[in-house]
Amino acid sequence: MTHDDRPARERAIPEIRFGTSTGFALGVEEELLLVDPVTHALSHTAVETLERLVVPAGAGSAHPDTYAALVEFASPVSATAVDGVGALDRLRAALRATGATAIGAGIHPDGARGDVVHHPAPRYAAIHDQLRGLLRRTPTAALHVHVGMPDAEAAIRACTALRELLPLLQALAAASPWWHGADSGLQSARAQLFRGYPRADIPRAWSSFEDYVDDVVAVVQAGDLPDYTFLWADLRPHPRLGTVEVRAMDAQPSLRDALGLTALVRAVAAQGAREGGPWPVPSTREALEESSFRAARDGLAATLWHDGALRPVPEIARWWTARVRDVAAELGDADALAEIERLLRDGGSADRQRAAHARGGMPALLAHLAAETETPL
Repeated sequence: MTHDDRPARERAIPEIRFGTSTGFALGVEEELLLVDPVTHALSHTAVETLERLVVPAGAGSAHPDTYAALVEFASPVSATAVDGVGALDRLRAALRATGATAIGAGIHPDGARGDVVHHPAPRYAAIHDQLRGLLRRTPTAALHVHVGMPDAEAAIRACTALRELLPLLQALAAASPWWHGADSGLQSARAQLFRGYPRADIPRAWSSFEDYVDDVVAVVQAGDLPDYTFLWADLRPHPRLGTVEVRAMDAQPSLRDALGLTALVRAVAAQGAREGGPWPVPSTREALEESSFRAARDGLAATLWHDGALRPVPEIARWWTARVRDVAAELGDADALAEIERLLRDGGSADRQRAAHARGGMPALLAHLAAETETPL
């Protein structure tokens, strides 16, 4: 890395823009895997595909990412979960109009180890230089949700509440039960692959924004990192965007599932920012990490640590949705939040993938993912 004469704090967090949006404005990002339209094998064609893609007016943006078999869609700043996920729906349609096929999943179920091409941008070259073989295994894809915060301390309060929610989100969003053509025995193999990266964990609870800044400065200095965006935890304040960002979830084939997850994150973030938290018995980092693993392993069938005991995922999910139902309604997300109950009733993506594989093996699983990713909101 080149020498940087800026003070350590300015280098670590060069811009702070909390309070630049109102009403807990929302941003939703998804990473989709490009696949061959016939075989559904990974297709390393993001650069060419994005050159053909015409982004609809007001639908946000489309970008390459670390892997050449991956495209990243980002909604515009949105007033409701339906607006944010609806923008992703329009971006998916624009992608299909190019002739490309994509799947929403944490990893490609049949991608061979080492079937990787990296996008040749300076940021991703720097990440590859850091991670080396870890980045040459298989592409990983996630769903990220940003919620605008009125000020820096509200962002820390929101993070305190959201960190308790992280294992539940991983269980609800589990969408990668297969890896390298074999059943991983997990519901989210992506979650465990991503844990292999440095700085990809659950953060401790910060007492204040300055406490968070101290952590970031220390890690940026110790790792000789460009800035805080190279800290890839499941949850982080994003000072440059003025948001808190949840990064714990697999990419979703179903936009309805993504809608429910987005509404839940936003409601907990908003209520946490206002009231502080967490509302359950506070969990240690170690306990949350253990619940995170159990969520990735067992998905909707998991029992997770919540309010001082191991409890089943449906009970925890209903506790959270009841706790934030009023604020979701205030934010215009009541119907979107109700998608969580439907997900519990119908099963999540990992369950549907297992059912598709039972019907017709890997070809049926891949066809299922492609079809569900093409289904409009």
